[in-house]
Amino acid sequence: MAEAREGQTFIKHEFEEAITIQESIVEAERELAKDHPLPDARKEIDAMASQDEEQLRRLREEGGKYGAKGERDPVSQQLEQLARDVSKSARRGPDSEKYEAHAVLLAMKRKQQDSARAMIQIARGMGNRDLRVASIEMFDETRDSAEALAASLGKLATELAMRGQKPQQRQQGQAGR
Repeated sequence: MAEAREGQTFIKHEFEEAITIQESIVEAERELAKDHPLPDARKEIDAMASQDEEQLRRLREEGGKYGAKGERDPVSQQLEQLARDVSKSARRGPDSEKYEAHAVLLAMKRKQQDSARAMIQIARGMGNRDLRVASIEMFDETRDSAEALAASLGKLATELAMRGQKPQQRQQGQAGR
């Protein structure tokens, strides 16, 4: 049976999970930035990795105030394993596998966005201005990078779908816009 988490234990757990997921995000970004099929996305993801490393540093700093060190729980372990498995498959695989790695990265970003939103509410409830400001910054940065990832994922999906299409089929697809 799962252990009840409340109060400071709950906050520590939320930071533990956020830290480990952020570590997985940075690792996935570094891998995907090496050989993403879209040059613009490759550049964008590489820039995100630098920003997310800074975000990871801040998470460790804030989480340390609650005793969080980045211990893995079942949720973060599963996301980490999924990201590693898909990245490994994408490394030398076809571009469709890179699409999957991109999609998993986006899912982890969305998870962080949800966590940041919850931390904003927790910080407000506690009256902790510093934590609230840090959580808002994380939410904003994560939302912006998730939106950018979603846009480039759509571009990659379109490119993959159009490969092998005859010119006439491509024009028909574009006419439907």
